[in-house]
Amino acid sequence: MPDTENYEVLVVGSGEAGKYIAWTMGKAGHRTAMIERKLIGGSCPNIACLPSKNVIHSAKVVSFARRGTEFGLDFDSLRIDMAGVQLRKRNMVQDMIKIHLDRYKTSGVELIMGTARFIAPRTVEVSLNAGGTRLIEGNRIFLDLGTRAAIPDVPGLAASQPMTHVEALDLDHLPDHLIVLGAGYVGLELAQAMRRFGARVTVIERGAQLASQEDADVGRALLELFQDEGIEVLLKTTVQSVEGRSGQHIVVKVEAENRLRTLEGSDILVATGRLPNTGGIGLEQAGIQLSAQGFVEVNERLETTSPNVWAMGDCAGSPFFTHVAFDDFRIVLDNLNGGNRTTRDRLVPFCLFTDPELGRIGLNESEAKAKGIDYRTVEIPMASVLRMRTLSELRGFIKLLVAVETDYILGLTVFGFEASEILAVVQTAMLAGLPYTTLRDAMFTHPTPAEGLNVLLANVPPKQASKAA
Repeated sequence: MPDTENYEVLVVGSGEAGKYIAWTMGKAGHRTAMIERKLIGGSCPNIACLPSKNVIHSAKVVSFARRGTEFGLDFDSLRIDMAGVQLRKRNMVQDMIKIHLDRYKTSGVELIMGTARFIAPRTVEVSLNAGGTRLIEGNRIFLDLGTRAAIPDVPGLAASQPMTHVEALDLDHLPDHLIVLGAGYVGLELAQAMRRFGARVTVIERGAQLASQEDADVGRALLELFQDEGIEVLLKTTVQSVEGRSGQHIVVKVEAENRLRTLEGSDILVATGRLPNTGGIGLEQAGIQLSAQGFVEVNERLETTSPNVWAMGDCAGSPFFTHVAFDDFRIVLDNLNGGNRTTRDRLVPFCLFTDPELGRIGLNESEAKAKGIDYRTVEIPMASVLRMRTLSELRGFIKLLVAVETDYILGLTVFGFEASEILAVVQTAMLAGLPYTTLRDAMFTHPTPAEGLNVLLANVPPKQASKAA
């Protein structure tokens, strides 16, 4: 049995929150160790956010090329080289890994490649990737364990060896017919990208619309986009069974409106949700409790049920976004330095990177109604934004919710080109507590997407008098 080594700070998992807490503590002079099983830097730079956006952008370039005549370009032929698509992505990933390794070196953090398992409070046994074991105790422990794709309990699905986003983002060949289970962020982004590369694509969704958490008009707009691009969409459809093997031949039996149908494809992608990586690592040995769904139980300061142990990011049940994980890191760090920050009432931006993008901040109409919040709404088509005319990107709309009795912005939904940029402008105003009139009267550069806010906000319905009045 190896001797127990002691570190002031021990971080398990090198995702967004974990790596930043490690780097910060290391630079501050604390003896810090980072334990990572495989992905240096976590999922985001390796198999998730950045690689997906890299591949999606390649698909967008293909889309532009196919629209060449619209922009006065004449192509004799167009050939998709998936190996070239992957090379560009892999080069980016390798660059990101090098950047991360440099950060570990300069911060003084010891990066330990292996699998940690708790054997006592704040003590782990690490099975090293290179062989052997180490026992490590940390005065303070930070968990950033991440999540993985869930595989639904459908007969034959697991045996078909379906792709998750990990395998789909590493394809060197183009599927002949890709069947996508799920119409959330991963399913929608990758379905459109693969269709643009030239694959036949079918999306199967149990719910009544695409992007089920959004307003019905958003679901309709996404459906119209996918249908225009030749993607088959099956709504209110459940998968009954799967036969065959993904990458060769797949037979999917589905049910919709009490009618059975059989689909045949070459590949299947599962994008139906995520599960926390909290099982089998001895958290119970450390007094760390889990929720019924398997997430680490934390309070609003991200403290676990075990003293001097924090959990951050996906494994703590935070919204599954890298920007949220980074904010988790900031909350924990500020509180360690005497602050009093919490996760309560955070203004979390959402962005779906289809083309065009879907962005939202604050409430949508569905949420406002569910909460019983009265609101005023104003909406314009993207075609009203002059920048979109110059780009030939007229699809979509901008919709804003404003409080009835005040001019406070309740929420914004944007479906259109560079929606994320418009989103950031309104988010800043909401964080500052500015009334919508400040943006309405602001001078935005012409022609930019943000200039559309002048057009939108000029049409907000008048404020209603207080009921008490």
